[in-house]
Amino acid sequence: MIEFSVLNISKKFNKKFVFENLSFQLSDSNSIAIIGKNGSGKSTFLKICAGVLSPFSGNVEIKIGSKNIDKTNFFLHIGFVAPYLQLYDELTPTEHLEFCCNMKNVKFSKSVIEKVLEEVNLENRKNDFVRTFSSGMKQRLKYATAILHKPEILILDEPTVNLDKDGCETVKKIVEKQIQNGILVYATNNLKEENFSSNVLNIEKNNS
Repeated sequence: MIEFSVLNISKKFNKKFVFENLSFQLSDSNSIAIIGKNGSGKSTFLKICAGVLSPFSGNVEIKIGSKNIDKTNFFLHIGFVAPYLQLYDELTPTEHLEFCCNMKNVKFSKSVIEKVLEEVNLENRKNDFVRTFSSGMKQRLKYATAILHKPEILILDEPTVNLDKDGCETVKKIVEKQIQNGILVYATNNLKEENFSSNVLNIEKNNS
């Protein structure tokens, strides 16, 4: 049993609130779409949900079974994909994922890495430098790094940005698999992506 609780989150910059008192609670096989116009704070909110940015007030909690997960270990249970996340251009996808295995305490396995790269359709480019990749290929590699450790919670900022039709289908399969096995949280301005979930949190409406 997984419980992901985001409770009364507020954030402000330069003494001005970006958003106030945003909350949701999800458990196994559930998802939520975070919507709102550009500049409404969706990306900032997702960073707080992922534990990479601190809120002004409020709390984020993960509970697996009867165990409360310490915030310092959130990264072991969360996969995070966003267009602004950086990759190492001088590494290959295989080297990238091996590095991620070391960071996330995943036992390195060539077969596991090959399976993940196949899932994002990069198996034929596994030994090419990331600097030679298109923006869509880099986005798919970000997905590979996010799902490598089979996270209980997957957080996506603009899930299909930079992706062509085949890339969007790849993401759709990852999303469907995640909802079956864990929790999905994502931010979008794409009406088609909103349909990934029946639960919606409108940041603008919440703060109106």
